[in-house]
Amino acid sequence: MASVHESLYFNPMMTNGVVHANVFGIKDWVTPYKISVLALLYDMTASKISLPERRRLNKLILPLQQGPDLPLGQFLKTVEECCPQTAYAVKLRLHEMADGELKDMEYFFSTLPTPFTAFDSEAYKTSVVGLFMRHMLLAYNKLSFSQVYKLYKSLQHYYHSHYAKPSDGQVGVPALVADDSDMDLTSTEDTVGDRIDKEEVDAPLQESELRNDNTPSRGPLSQKQAEYFLARQAYLLKNDENKALKPAALQEELNNMLKFNPDFAEAHYLNYLNSMRVQDIFLSAHSLLHYFDRLILSGNEGKSNGDEGYGRSLRYAALNLASLHCRFGHYQQADLALQEAIRIAQESNDHVCLQHCLSWLYTLEQMRGSDSTVLTEDSVKMAAHFCLPYLASLGIQSLVQQGATQGKTAHKLMDALKDTDILHWKHSLSELIEISLAQTTSIWRMYGKSTMALQQAQLLLNMSSLEPVNFGVQQNNTEAFAVALCHLAELHAEQGLYCAVSEILKHLKEQFPPHSQHAKLWMLCDLKIQFERHMNEGKYHLAEPLVTAISALNKTEGLYRKAQVLKALNRSTEAYSILQRLQVHCEKTKCTEVVIRVMLSTAELHWESSGFSTALPLLLQALALARQHHLQSLASETILHLAFTQLMLGVPEQALSVLHEAIEPVLAHGAVMDKGRALLLTARCQMAVAGFRPNGQGQADLRLAVLAVDTLKEAAAYFSRLNCKERLRDVHYLQAQLHRSLGQTSQCNKSAMLFRLLDQELQSPAPPISMRL
Repeated sequence: MASVHESLYFNPMMTNGVVHANVFGIKDWVTPYKISVLALLYDMTASKISLPERRRLNKLILPLQQGPDLPLGQFLKTVEECCPQTAYAVKLRLHEMADGELKDMEYFFSTLPTPFTAFDSEAYKTSVVGLFMRHMLLAYNKLSFSQVYKLYKSLQHYYHSHYAKPSDGQVGVPALVADDSDMDLTSTEDTVGDRIDKEEVDAPLQESELRNDNTPSRGPLSQKQAEYFLARQAYLLKNDENKALKPAALQEELNNMLKFNPDFAEAHYLNYLNSMRVQDIFLSAHSLLHYFDRLILSGNEGKSNGDEGYGRSLRYAALNLASLHCRFGHYQQADLALQEAIRIAQESNDHVCLQHCLSWLYTLEQMRGSDSTVLTEDSVKMAAHFCLPYLASLGIQSLVQQGATQGKTAHKLMDALKDTDILHWKHSLSELIEISLAQTTSIWRMYGKSTMALQQAQLLLNMSSLEPVNFGVQQNNTEAFAVALCHLAELHAEQGLYCAVSEILKHLKEQFPPHSQHAKLWMLCDLKIQFERHMNEGKYHLAEPLVTAISALNKTEGLYRKAQVLKALNRSTEAYSILQRLQVHCEKTKCTEVVIRVMLSTAELHWESSGFSTALPLLLQALALARQHHLQSLASETILHLAFTQLMLGVPEQALSVLHEAIEPVLAHGAVMDKGRALLLTARCQMAVAGFRPNGQGQADLRLAVLAVDTLKEAAAYFSRLNCKERLRDVHYLQAQLHRSLGQTSQCNKSAMLFRLLDQELQSPAPPISMRL
């Protein structure tokens, strides 16, 4: 079921998708890449371009201006995709400068349109292009002769690193990074944090560094470049992690940024987010603390809630630290950090922060396995009192989640979710709408209503996000999407559609890489699907190794499946011991679904020792639990077990009557395996009621015999879809008996031949058909 606590993380960088970054005065300067951008802008204003191409180029201008410096090849490829003619003109202009003389670069800057005079062009002073050109012209005009020479040499290397170098070659080309005193466009005074040592700036790059095109260390970014880079990466990490830089590459870029400005607070926060991607507890905690330290020292925060800005930073620092420890399962450290945040918030009388703390407090209690209903109800009331719909809705969804596991009435849970949905749509809380749909999917799935679960999952996946779409990316890497896709994969696997399952899992693996936070969801889902498939096909030797992997992700699921494998391998004593331990554990943790499944497996172990009467009390207890918690799927499966027990106890009429109660929901919502087992059991009951005996004695009811033939045929179709050869062998055995008793020799021989072929293929003795469902 979708967790709701992940939405509580306080993200001080993001406000409506915008990162509030300040690079503390790093100014713009001219680089070879920016000369390339200037050449592009000049050719756009000077040449005639078709309207569609101009539109594509206009969309490209802002990312090129604000983004980090690109290699020449990547830059030209990007422009060529929009307008090949302009890309060729830019390449030609750069070639003239790089293979010419210094005066060619001087001439280029002298011919650029002046923003103050170009009223009729895109380079007007108030336009994006005009502002960029103005900054570049002012920066270029402030360069000394030696810096202009360095710029020209850097341009030559920039061009020749992509195209063939001239015969004389370029060795030891120095890089241009002017010191702030020369590049400052607004003030002649240097700040302590802005100055870069002149000796370091003027030092030439090593030849090995020049040859490496992938070196991210390109000098400090300008203010706009840093803001754009942080905004883009933070947005992509939140909405589509796969389109963000890889963790190692992003770490390298941030290290380069922090090398030139260690007090850059927002870079530390992005470093924290990046560390969380790879579950690095040390670096994530280190970066988070550095972020709040730098934020306090910068003095950029104003007064908040009647207290100075650094007080607000301190309490939210403690709250973020608590959430970090919660995510890694360090509950004691999380509790200490949370108590610290509560204390500071109470001293500052910050009710909003206290509500966030209360939300994390009941979340922490849930993660510890304690009952947090009272705390959650208090949180909802207080959040409503202080007009915090986001926290109130989170609390209600948490109560719904607890109510579903505690057996609350289904219609009450759905009404509560409906009320929260009204609140979500009213306040456009897109993320909570997704969580609500994922929870509804999980609840329907738990109740055994696969059709409704499928509908809710499809509704979530096809819903258009209410969040603003930046950088062409929609939010689709949240836990809600992962939960919905996992449910879809399991629902398709239940119907034997393994090709569709592989496509869904492939998408999950791409969308949620193995190092990401929610990857465990699809990993466990994939392992469970593989396990069930091998068990259905009778390949127990392939299912056994999967138990260890499942246990690593979920100990309870791993123990249950280990018992299933042991039972299938006829190691009943070991299986019984594990089931008993698992039942005690699940009763303590109130995991009702697993308790019922354990009871059913224990009853099957009693069948193997012919203890059918011993299994009855267990099955009746499991049925009562399933009905109390409205678990229709498990209730139907329990009824099948009861009917089988009654058949073995010699009351097939009663068994057939009980089966009629369960057969309809099984055929409507059940898995293919459950449908086949239910129909096979129905046919066996019909044969028993009709009077068939294994030795062929007695007069049979032909009407029921014909019904049994049709039922077995339908069961065989279901088992064939799953390639369940052991069950098909049982079906063919019963079909041969029926056809023989009805005098249908050809059909009898055909069924006997199919049984013989499967028996030879399986090369294992068939278990007694009377000992399993």
